[in-house]
Amino acid sequence: MQQVYDLIIIGGGPGGIGAAVEAKVLGIESILMIEKGDNHSQTIRKFYKDNKRVDKDYKGVVIELVGSVDFSDGTKESTLNYFDSLLDNDEIDTAFNAEVESVIKDNNIFRIVTSNAGYTAKNVIVAIGTMGKPNKPSYKIPPSIKERVNFNLDKCIGGEKILLVGGGNSAAEYAIELSKTNIVTLNYRQTKFTRLNEVNEKTLLEYNGQEKLRLRLGTDILSLENENGLVKVEFNDGYYTIYERVVYAIGGTTPVDFLRKCGITFDDKLMPIFDENYESEQKGLYLAGDIAVKSGGSIAMALSHAHHIINHILKNK
Repeated sequence: MQQVYDLIIIGGGPGGIGAAVEAKVLGIESILMIEKGDNHSQTIRKFYKDNKRVDKDYKGVVIELVGSVDFSDGTKESTLNYFDSLLDNDEIDTAFNAEVESVIKDNNIFRIVTSNAGYTAKNVIVAIGTMGKPNKPSYKIPPSIKERVNFNLDKCIGGEKILLVGGGNSAAEYAIELSKTNIVTLNYRQTKFTRLNEVNEKTLLEYNGQEKLRLRLGTDILSLENENGLVKVEFNDGYYTIYERVVYAIGGTTPVDFLRKCGITFDDKLMPIFDENYESEQKGLYLAGDIAVKSGGSIAMALSHAHHIINHILKNK
């Protein structure tokens, strides 16, 4: 007979790993973590440049860690190494390269269908984050220049003239890193930064003063056009500039269609419905991490969600 897991976790980021570790420490016997990528923490691996800072908290909102996972600020590498150590004891089953297609509840048992297998569980936590589905601008990106318009740094090469769009820490760190080998402009529609940590803001201002990169604040983009194979960017101040590459770092969005396939319901503002225990309207189906907050989740918050959910599952066992 197919094994019925006590808990299946969808998503191998900090929230998913935290839930798996917390569940094992607190006595949940059989646990499976499903991740569509080939390893855990895909957002950190894909969207974070080498040696990028990884902060426990977000926007200065300090969350006291509870539970079994003791996480602190670090770098991309130290964070990945720490999460490796949490999963390397072989007490938690993992299924990588497995994209979840649907979650259906049948007589108090959840049936999870993935791209290559099916699983069953008594409880399910969806902890997929939002960066896997980046925000995109409202204006059209012409198909002829889509290769030059990106949402991470994978295709950037040295010597390019690059426009970075965004006002958060990821945008700042992308700009700082790329300015070492490229001509970089950072565009933010507000007249000043409001979401940066002190280190990033100080570095940006210093680099701007030393002309290592240019800050273009208080202007918004109206359109992108193809100019002889390059990207012509029209700004709302009446000027335009031609770039070899444009990179957006403007956050992520809730993957509504996927969550609906998992049995999550939404309110009229397309916010997922869950209670104070992060439990959806389907009993035994929970949300954790970025998708359980309106904006700006953090690693500390995801770990806090995981601890709270596991305790609720055990309380109702």
